[in-house]
Amino acid sequence: QVQLVESGGGLVQAGGSLTLSCRASGRTFSSDVMGWFRQAPGKEREFVAAINWSTANTYYADSVEGRFTISRDNAKNTVSLQINNLKPEDTAVYYCALRRRGVSSYNYWGQGTQVTVSS
Repeated sequence: QVQLVESGGGLVQAGGSLTLSCRASGRTFSSDVMGWFRQAPGKEREFVAAINWSTANTYYADSVEGRFTISRDNAKNTVSLQINNLKPEDTAVYYCALRRRGVSSYNYWGQGTQVTVSS
């Protein structure tokens, strides 16, 4: 099994920055893909960004590209999401998730961390 634990959420003013972290433990592989998703109140969960553990190839939703940066630290088994120029519409619960290579869906999820952006 895989355990994912997010941290780093909080209350931030618009225009500020925040870095979220997700530590993975358990049965992880270098071929896994780690993703970040978010769910705002009253909305469906949406994809934000993803990174391949081994190649470090990154993928972003069009809506966040340029402000969000995903990165990984293999030694610490941690994936981070840096968010710059935060906007009130970034307010959401942010989840990290893990997808096995060759599998289309993310099967492992963290508990989420709340990000609230005040205007």
